[in-house]
Amino acid sequence: MNADEYLKVLNPEQYEAVTHEGSPLLILAGAGSGKTRVITTKIAYLIGEKGFDPRSILAVTFTKKAANEMAERARLLEEKAADTQIRTFHSFGARFLRSFAVQAGIAPNFTVYDDDDTVTLLSKAVPSLSRQQASRAAHKIALAKDYCLFPDSPDLSVIESDPDFPGIYEAYEQRLRETGNVDFGDLIMLPVCVLRSDETVRSRMHERFKVIMVDEYQDSNTAQFLLLQQLVSDGTYICVVGDDDQSIYKFRGAEVKNILNFQEHFPGTKIIRLERNYRSVSPILHAADNVVRNNTERLGKTLHSERGEGKKPVLAFLPAQDAETAFCAELIQEAYKKGCPYSDWAILYRTNAQSLGFETEFLHRKIPYSVVGALKFYEREEIKDILAFLALIANPKDEIAFRRIVNKPARSIGAVSQDKIVDFVREVNRQSRDNQIDFIAGCRMGPSSLTKKTAEALNGFADLIDSLSAFLGKDKDEADNEDKNEDKEEKRLSLFVEKIILSSGLNEHYSAQDEIAGTQKTANMQELANSAVFYPNTRKGLLDFLDHIELDRTLEAAEETDGEKDAVTLITLHNTKGLEFPRVVITGLEKGIFPRGDKTGEELEEERRLFYVGITRAKDELYMTSCSMRRLYGRTDYTEPSLFLYELEKDGIEIIGKTPYGFAPLRKTGFSSAAPVESSNPLARRWARGIRLYHDDWGYGVITKTREDAEDNYVITVQFENGAEKRFLPKYQAHSLMIVSED
Repeated sequence: MNADEYLKVLNPEQYEAVTHEGSPLLILAGAGSGKTRVITTKIAYLIGEKGFDPRSILAVTFTKKAANEMAERARLLEEKAADTQIRTFHSFGARFLRSFAVQAGIAPNFTVYDDDDTVTLLSKAVPSLSRQQASRAAHKIALAKDYCLFPDSPDLSVIESDPDFPGIYEAYEQRLRETGNVDFGDLIMLPVCVLRSDETVRSRMHERFKVIMVDEYQDSNTAQFLLLQQLVSDGTYICVVGDDDQSIYKFRGAEVKNILNFQEHFPGTKIIRLERNYRSVSPILHAADNVVRNNTERLGKTLHSERGEGKKPVLAFLPAQDAETAFCAELIQEAYKKGCPYSDWAILYRTNAQSLGFETEFLHRKIPYSVVGALKFYEREEIKDILAFLALIANPKDEIAFRRIVNKPARSIGAVSQDKIVDFVREVNRQSRDNQIDFIAGCRMGPSSLTKKTAEALNGFADLIDSLSAFLGKDKDEADNEDKNEDKEEKRLSLFVEKIILSSGLNEHYSAQDEIAGTQKTANMQELANSAVFYPNTRKGLLDFLDHIELDRTLEAAEETDGEKDAVTLITLHNTKGLEFPRVVITGLEKGIFPRGDKTGEELEEERRLFYVGITRAKDELYMTSCSMRRLYGRTDYTEPSLFLYELEKDGIEIIGKTPYGFAPLRKTGFSSAAPVESSNPLARRWARGIRLYHDDWGYGVITKTREDAEDNYVITVQFENGAEKRFLPKYQAHSLMIVSED
């Protein structure tokens, strides 16, 4: 393609970025500003107009999909771009190590160990570690390599303070080097080591690559920055493209300071801001800007819509999460009746566990949906495990459920032993119709061919199932002497599910995975427990709950067989990066949910960037939901609006629903945060909304409202479990109220 053709479609800032030369260049590319067009056009321009050898250009990004798209678009603009090195960081690292294997101390025919391989190798290197301990240590080793830290690095304690860790890391490295292979972290760290120590190799790289470009630079980690630093010489033209406001992968090792400090590391840097947004209407961008400007760790830019004005974002205050799912479903159904396809919609949430309510609601309303970046709720491994426990307790003859959980977590009951038990039970039942046994009895009786260790493990499993079964209450017709004053929470099936989660060992099993891989498996199990809160803790309640789930799963399967492509997208905020949708709903905007309650400082700023990313996914319409009550950890808690909602400009959003007492977003655009500040009134701090109380006359209750009256008296409204709603003045009536929960 002629250069005039591809240059004339660029806006002034894009044109300046493409034609820039000489000094290092940082392109701050806002959401929807056409950064891919800029970087691919720049590759074509450098080859076709500036005469660069395409083999002297190295362009790196983070995903294979992004690299392939970049390569294809560059080739369409300039055929010679086919010879440009456009790769992911790790692909480049692997290619480098193939060329310089000897210098790196590895075999030229090395293979790359995956996560499971590294855990197995570590277990062999340090036999004293359990599989779970090896998994944790392998994760810490991978993190250390992301920071280019070695077993003897002084800063290694920042990654892991355990004094045994350096020795474990050293033993692993020695065993890994003996194999001649590498792990994923080595693909970046070893090239850095070779380039630092070998002047000949470093000179060859400097001669080879005259242009180095990095896409999504805000997602780079420390090791990747150090690699870039080694590849760049005085004669290298370096250009990075990124958005500091979209750095949301700290948990994967991404370091936002790489982009914030780029000018310090590469003196003379020119910064070009791409602030023209081609995706969203102006009110959506205005909301995004109002939020992200509260961060201090940013270079600063303001997006402007090329699409002009549009509908204001809608903030919906809802009473509870069931109302939230219903609100979203009704929005979608009403729009569908007017011709809006389901695929126009995306429901965004902070954690995977939040998808369950939407999946259930959409299935019952026959709204097609797809879950992006995660399995559908009931297909998740951890959920299937808990359901298998429930199924086996409900029916101890359930072979599938028995096989799934008898050795999970590992109890030394392998497949061969399981086959022996199944065959034994089937044989006993074949021989006597009158004395039928189930798999729990089979575990106790067992065939004589089982080892002592396996027999003991099977007895332990049988004891576990029996103890869990005993936790189930009696059905109504059996409970002749039921205590009328028994706490209602004692009767909820959610407590039974929580008992299984803890007693089975699955909570500890999946907690380790959560810590290592950043998954949310324990949260998903808890969400399953939350969904059981409406069922009594009885055998009939259990069966009804399983029937309800089976219906959901059947509906889910039926939806899949329809081959329906027009579907609502259910997706976590992290997985929306790089995507866009005409209509977006960001859900769960409550304190403790989003942002998480434990986030402060830099972590809170990343949460704010995550909200910014969510907002800027919306093209035409944006909705945000916040509930005043939400089921968490097996009980219903009162919640407060997310502090991010206080940072929105009041005139820039439409508020629907019952506005929480004290909620006041910004009245005009400003750079200071409008988040609620802690009250200086000591009564307000002690008697806050959501606190559980006990009153001698009225029983248990929760503070639902607080205010100051005309005489500056602090007034609380308490909703009691018996249905009564009463107001109190803590200043004078504190003696009659006992706080039972302040969490």
